Amino acid sequence: MRVLVIVVAALATLGLAAFGVVAAQKVSGQGSPLSIAQRTNSTAPAAADEVAAAPAAAPLQAPIAASSIAEPAPAAVPAPIHLAAAQNVPGQNTPGASLANATPSGKADNGIPACDKPGGMGLSRIVQIDTTGGPAFGFEHFKQYDFLSDHEVVLTFDDGPWPQNTPAVIKALTDQCLKATFFEIGEHATWHPELSKIVAAAGMTIGSHTWSHKDLARNPYASDIEQAKQEIELGVSAVHRAVGGPIAPFFRFPDLQQPPVLLAYLASRNIATFSTDIDSFDFKMHRPEQVIESVMSKLKKRGKGIVLMHDFKPATAAALPELLRQLKANGFKIVHMVPKAPVTTLAKYDDMLRQEDKMDATNTRPESSVVKTISGN
Repeated sequence: MRVLVIVVAALATLGLAAFGVVAAQKVSGQGSPLSIAQRTNSTAPAAADEVAAAPAAAPLQAPIAASSIAEPAPAAVPAPIHLAAAQNVPGQNTPGASLANATPSGKADNGIPACDKPGGMGLSRIVQIDTTGGPAFGFEHFKQYDFLSDHEVVLTFDDGPWPQNTPAVIKALTDQCLKATFFEIGEHATWHPELSKIVAAAGMTIGSHTWSHKDLARNPYASDIEQAKQEIELGVSAVHRAVGGPIAPFFRFPDLQQPPVLLAYLASRNIATFSTDIDSFDFKMHRPEQVIESVMSKLKKRGKGIVLMHDFKPATAAALPELLRQLKANGFKIVHMVPKAPVTTLAKYDDMLRQEDKMDATNTRPESSVVKTISGN
């Protein structure tokens, strides 16, 4: 009996001691109903610093209500977000962009040089277009390819090059470290090859827009495929010659009139066709503020797009600096298109172009040695 009393007393003493340890832990805030390993494998996530110590393969799941456990639930680990949504990193605003694409500073290694212009907008990203088989772009006519994310814009200009206006457009773009695509008319390029060279030297993409801006959906071109091909190919050869180097296999039809037979022809030449998502109709406008209102109102409604303007038009050239400022202020980002490979001109049309200006072959002396002012200012 005495032995039994001693045993019972000992057990009671041990029980009181254990109770004191548990109480002390709760008062000090130490300890938890679940260990790190148990919480990692339960429905409640561990705190962020504890996750680092947990096995890498352990999944993080939704937190449970705080009332279901004795202590407040650990802070939930934030759900993963795309880097583009969080940090506005140039070149990383495509769907699926993530922290894996960023440097520790949060800036992506995207191949786009940093903008050296104070407050310059800079490019968001550069996309390469594989023109094999003649893909077509621009939702006004073609619905297959939608490569722009929300608030992304491609700037395109038609009908140049043209004195004063084209250089003004180039200056506005370079002042913001931006690039655009220019669809040049072949005849204009032969009149002003020095301007085509300026466009190319500024790093812009240059495509073609026929030889003389004829509507190829109308006669005589609609009824004469060879004449229509000549209008296209002479334009390609002329722009190529004016630039003095490779140009893009990018083409835009005048008035956006795109006969199926000519779309098939361009496809056989591996030349991409570009319509537009947003037509500014700036060719009808005479004031810069009209151009700005047209582009901005349509972009705000649609949210993104390939924008068609004309570097041929004085109002557009004058509007561009303010238009670019408004694009930046409204969170739009500029995407630049480049070709995977340059266009290949056809010898037949290169020769025809040489015949067009064969009389120039004798004009080899520089102008300064031919024409000299001998009196007057």
